[in-house]
Amino acid sequence: MSAPLSDSVCHALDVSLRGCDELLVRSEWQAKLVRSESTGVPLRIKLGLDPTAPDLHLGHTVVLNKMRQLQDLGHTVIFLIGDFTSMIGDPSGRNATRPPLTREQIEENARTYFAQASLVLDAGRTEIRYNSEWSDPLGARGMIQLASRYTVARMLEREDFTKRYRAGVPISVHEFLYPLMQGYDSVALKSDIELGGTDQKFNLLVGRELQREYGQEPQCILTMPLLEGLDGVEKMSKSKGNYVGITESPTQMFGKLMSISDTLMWRYFELLSSQSMAAIGQLKAECDGGRNPRDAKVMLAKEMVARFHSAADADRALAEFEARFKQGALPDDMPETTLAGAPIGIGALLKQAGLVPSTTEAMRNLEQGGVRIDGKRIEDKGLKLPAGTYVVQVGKRRFAKVTIVAG
Repeated sequence: MSAPLSDSVCHALDVSLRGCDELLVRSEWQAKLVRSESTGVPLRIKLGLDPTAPDLHLGHTVVLNKMRQLQDLGHTVIFLIGDFTSMIGDPSGRNATRPPLTREQIEENARTYFAQASLVLDAGRTEIRYNSEWSDPLGARGMIQLASRYTVARMLEREDFTKRYRAGVPISVHEFLYPLMQGYDSVALKSDIELGGTDQKFNLLVGRELQREYGQEPQCILTMPLLEGLDGVEKMSKSKGNYVGITESPTQMFGKLMSISDTLMWRYFELLSSQSMAAIGQLKAECDGGRNPRDAKVMLAKEMVARFHSAADADRALAEFEARFKQGALPDDMPETTLAGAPIGIGALLKQAGLVPSTTEAMRNLEQGGVRIDGKRIEDKGLKLPAGTYVVQVGKRRFAKVTIVAG
């Protein structure tokens, strides 16, 4: 009969499982935690991110939050910047070949990645690595030897590859190299556990198998859910316009978070908040018992603004939010843009001003009465605005000062 687990190991397991989608293999992770406690040697926690865009949003911070939780338990977190794998392009979830980034794009994006991640992680206790350190020296011979350790049949077990193969959609050979190189990162770093979104499960499992091939103890894998965006339906994405950027102004961040549904709010609490699950559960029980859910949403919005800005910024964002919606005040940091080509159709104006992700979304907002220009509700889809300057509002929180000039 095995000895009972210590309180600290039980706590570490609870922390690991909070909000996670899957932990493989739990018994192995438990054994690693027990060993770490008995030897005093911290475990190596790996997270790799390809710098495919210069800015992070709250969806990216879900795995960073988990990293911070494990870091606070005393383990070593490794923030891996995939400067080499970015040149291949991650095929995860793709139905077509992803265009690889240039070295210049990668370097430009990587410059801001860790600075932004440090708003979540403890930078002083974080190991920063670049996978070009060991990938570049492999050379052609090393790449061939690495490729010999994994089969095409195993690659085609991957769902997105299988779908493309069956549909006759081309799969480039270099795309097979991506999971191999990500897996080799785990070998190079001797990771004990690798974190990622649910869309990364295949890549993480490749790392497990390659570690076995190289005679290492295989890493565990922990996948976190993909955070839904502000619409509560699609995953958070800049291209879908449903994101909260961690470098956005306090006012923008606060306003966006106040716009989420009461149901989605609890999902955000679980995956983003540093409050304990017991505290969140108590807050939810109070709301179920009659407390205004808006109080909880304000707490969430203030916590996020304070994390990425400051507590004073959070207080100011709340005051401005209340002034705007109780007294009709306009935001102080309203973005300004100039558009050429007067007169401009209302749908094109909303899209070009960055207030909606598409003209289809613009039409939907017009139908629902959610568009105002200089305070006046606009419902005419065929409206064309002449040259001039306008305060344009979509919904309760999106504003822009738009100047239209002749094109």
